[in-house]
Amino acid sequence: MTELWTLENEIYGEGYSLLCGVDEAGRGPLAGPVCAAAVILPRSLVLAGLDDSKKLTEKKREALFNPIREAAISYGVAFASVEEIETLNILNATFLAMNRAIEQLSPAPELALIDGNRNTGIRFPSRCVVKGDARCADIAAASVLAKVTRDRYMLEMAERYPEYRFEQHKGYGTALHYEALREHGPSPIHRMSFLKKLYG
Repeated sequence: MTELWTLENEIYGEGYSLLCGVDEAGRGPLAGPVCAAAVILPRSLVLAGLDDSKKLTEKKREALFNPIREAAISYGVAFASVEEIETLNILNATFLAMNRAIEQLSPAPELALIDGNRNTGIRFPSRCVVKGDARCADIAAASVLAKVTRDRYMLEMAERYPEYRFEQHKGYGTALHYEALREHGPSPIHRMSFLKKLYG
């Protein structure tokens, strides 16, 4: 866990006094919004079990959700809607959600560490960290908040649109999901730009 702070401590060593980590969940699914989170953890805080959300089980992510929020100096979670994804494209909608999450932080961070290799749409001073969710504690924490928040939203959508079984795949393009699409057609929360092969 302490190795999750190695890179951030190096960046703090450059003279920064407040960093945040930013990550998203839901860039790939065929349905639902994209969700981003931004987190400022107390420097060198060790949260038992914290890791890249993709390496954690759903149960472990849920167990970390409240401890991260309680321990954070500040955090923000935000969505970009299906309509915004369709209008802006998924990359720009992801940046929009990230900006919304960073905007919620108080105090404002001096530098946002963005998971991945693209930060062109981020309106705040930022730096890309490839595989950041496995290398930075703040990004790992953001990955958990974004993933849990989006999954909970998709569980609500599963109640509204039970025929798509969103509770099982959270909107990702599984065989079960494609089967439901072929049977029922798209719902109001499907991303039509992601379904061109089916409805082109």
